Amino acid sequence: MTSFAPDSIVLNRKLPLWYQVSQSLRASILGRSPQDPLRLPTEEQLAGHYGVSVLTMRQALKELEDEGLISRHRRRGTFIEPHARRGSPVRLLGSVDAIVAQQSGMTTELLDHGSTPVPGELAEFFPDVGEVSTYHRLRSDEKTGEPTNHARNYVRPELAARIDLDDLVRWPMTKVLRDVADADISRITDTVEARLADPETSKLLQVPLLSPILHYTGVTYDAAGRPLDVAVIHYRGDRFSFTVTLDAT
Repeated sequence: MTSFAPDSIVLNRKLPLWYQVSQSLRASILGRSPQDPLRLPTEEQLAGHYGVSVLTMRQALKELEDEGLISRHRRRGTFIEPHARRGSPVRLLGSVDAIVAQQSGMTTELLDHGSTPVPGELAEFFPDVGEVSTYHRLRSDEKTGEPTNHARNYVRPELAARIDLDDLVRWPMTKVLRDVADADISRITDTVEARLADPETSKLLQVPLLSPILHYTGVTYDAAGRPLDVAVIHYRGDRFSFTVTLDAT
């Protein structure tokens, strides 16, 4: 029987290996195509794929099993749960793969795209370009169809030329920039604040006007410290929470 083939990952030895592996595998599962097989490789095969011990791999799989994304059956193997609920709290531990995983797993609709002069509030991030490419997407719960967030990405034009719109429907922008546009992503800085729903957000997310929402701004930088993408996302306040874990080492 053919097994599902997860993406690869470059591990950061300063972060828990099991967590990085679980988040990378989670992103692969949530970004899979409908025709991909549901059976996962064995623990030993997955451990070899990620370059970790079987014990570490077992801990990563337990995390996904507890979340309900996979089920494990003695003598039969481990399988992806095709109808698992995918609206989980956003947890940021420090790896780009964690960001990719938390952006994955929802139905995505591309509302519009194009080019625009750099907005005044983003001028500090793009001092060397006159225009940026924009992508506006609406994400909904795959099971219920309920809208959960809408996002605008402002991307440097030279990177936008490498982006296929079909990829943005299937995958998060971070994954598209890294794996398709070959962007050299070094870090992502996130800011989250409470706001009130404006008319556009109220309509798109189907919430009352002036109801609480989470306003997220994520800035993606390359190794030289140059901003590549600024994401502005409005999350329904009744569907998301943010937990940040800081590594002491």
